[in-house]
Amino acid sequence: MTTHTTPPRHSPPRHSTLDTICIHVSRLGPFGCSPKAPGTAGSAAAMLAAPLLFMPLSPGWRVAVLFAVFLLGSLAVTRAESLLGKKDPGEIVLDELLGQWLTYLPFAALSWGWLLTGFVLFRVFDILKPYPVRNAEHWLPGGWGVMIDDVIAGLYAMLCLGLLRLVLA
Repeated sequence: MTTHTTPPRHSPPRHSTLDTICIHVSRLGPFGCSPKAPGTAGSAAAMLAAPLLFMPLSPGWRVAVLFAVFLLGSLAVTRAESLLGKKDPGEIVLDELLGQWLTYLPFAALSWGWLLTGFVLFRVFDILKPYPVRNAEHWLPGGWGVMIDDVIAGLYAMLCLGLLRLVLA
């Protein structure tokens, strides 16, 4: 007599609450799930949030926020990469928030035109990745590398935005 046994069902892996938070934070909620250009969607969300959540802060607090986003974000992105099984997947866009807000760091207030200019500058540097932006992602492991290249792209964009404001304003 032959007995047939049913193979055990494999349920999808269960994530802890912290794992779920890491993924959602790394994606900036729904923005990383944009079907087209999630990095641009993440940068646009950061640009729109900056006048409300970032730029009203004192310069010292803005630096502290950027430091916290880099530190905690690098940890969250490292975990999200592990959970998603990919190195720097497109859906991770917390690094875009860091770079976009770094672009606006020295400015207490900007008109929508200057905010948009900073957005375009950051996206250009983040997409084209001029030296050393492309290399920077290899300087540090995991989420640290994902975040650092956007820091450098943000620094380039900040310098260009400052120069444009000096020349044109």
